[in-house]
Amino acid sequence: MFLVLPGEPVPAQHVNLKLGPGLLSTSSATGQSSIISTRAGEVLHSANRARWWIEGNSRRYVPAPQESVIGVVIARSGENWRVDIGAAHMASLDGLAFEGATKRNRPNLKVGSLLYARVSLAHKDMEPELECFDAQTRKAEGFGELKGGFQVQCSLKMCRLLLDPGHFLFPLLGARFPLETAVGLNGRVWINCKEPKQTIAVARCIEAVDPDGGGMEETAVKKFLGTLDV
Repeated sequence: MFLVLPGEPVPAQHVNLKLGPGLLSTSSATGQSSIISTRAGEVLHSANRARWWIEGNSRRYVPAPQESVIGVVIARSGENWRVDIGAAHMASLDGLAFEGATKRNRPNLKVGSLLYARVSLAHKDMEPELECFDAQTRKAEGFGELKGGFQVQCSLKMCRLLLDPGHFLFPLLGARFPLETAVGLNGRVWINCKEPKQTIAVARCIEAVDPDGGGMEETAVKKFLGTLDV
């Protein structure tokens, strides 16, 4: 694709256009809408050109609607929870934002609990809001409290790479031992394996493949795995 600076126009067009991080839809005085960039980076889009975003080297996560994130409960506020998702502001999670939750039947989250959630509202002038169910099916679909396991920090770019079905790392590790993962677009990855040494191996491989770290390719990772006791 191509590189842009903040304020430059982006030719994003599609019937079901979805804008990701770094892009903003604006309207002129004449009523014409246009897409501009809000950060410097490389313009990328999905195969069907329906989803567009800007891939930069940002260190801090900026929430965007419909993105999956991993957060840590830091406090309870009435019927809601305050959740740290690594953004500039804490996110809010409603007590009813879970599959099948009612006023009498809701999750009993504690401070320090780890959550896999979806950003339902993100605006520069408001706190982000989270939900723990799929927007279309209203089912959990893997969202909710993450019990056990281990959380790994990585770059935002690495998270997007891990969410690509064609990326080699998780299939390579899954062929060696069973593992359960959850990837948040806020630079956090949750890992759950049967043995601690396997969890350590996954964490070290993520660190090695991360473009901000070692940037290893598949062949090098296979050799690296051979040196580990897994």
